Amino acid sequence: MKKFLILACCVSLSACMDGGDHEDLRQWMEESSRGLKGKIQPLPEVRSYEPVAYDTSSLVDPFQSSRAIPEQAKSSGNERLERERERQREPLEAYPLESLKYVGVMTREEDKSSYAIIQADASLYQVKPGNYLGQNFGVITQISESEVVLKELVQDGAGDWIERVSSLMLQGQEGMK
Repeated sequence: MKKFLILACCVSLSACMDGGDHEDLRQWMEESSRGLKGKIQPLPEVRSYEPVAYDTSSLVDPFQSSRAIPEQAKSSGNERLERERERQREPLEAYPLESLKYVGVMTREEDKSSYAIIQADASLYQVKPGNYLGQNFGVITQISESEVVLKELVQDGAGDWIERVSSLMLQGQEGMK
C-alpha cells in the first residue's frame, strides 16, 4: 500500500512538470510586453539651503511672569493705569477672573447696599462696588442678584490700555461644595 501511494505521488508530480501546456500563455506575455517601455522622470533640482537670521533679543518674552505692565505702557499718559500701579493690591487680585466664583449676594436693609460673596479656592470673600477682582485691574461697578459687573483695564493688540466690561455670573448650587 505504501509503494502504491508513493507511485501515485510521483505520477501526479510528473504531470505538473510538463511545460507544453503553458506555451500559449508565454507567447501572449511576450506579445503584450513588446511595445512597453518604462519612463522614469528625472529628479527635481535640489536647491541649496539658505539660513535665515532669527534675532529674538528685541522681542518680548511671553513666559516672563514678573512682567505685569509692559515698558511701553509705563510711559503712556493713561491716568487710571498710573493710579492702578500706585495703589495697594487686594487679595482677590491674585486670582484670574476665570477661577473666581460668584456664589451669593447679601443686601443690607438699612441702606439697600449689596455685597457679593466670591469664592476663591476654598475661601469666601465679601466684596462691594469699588473692590477689585482678577488680574486685569478689574473694579466692581455693580452687584445684582445674578451677576457682578466690573471694568477691567486690558492691553489691546496695539499696546494701548483700554477698559473692558466683564461679569461674573451667579453659580448654581452644584458649584458650591
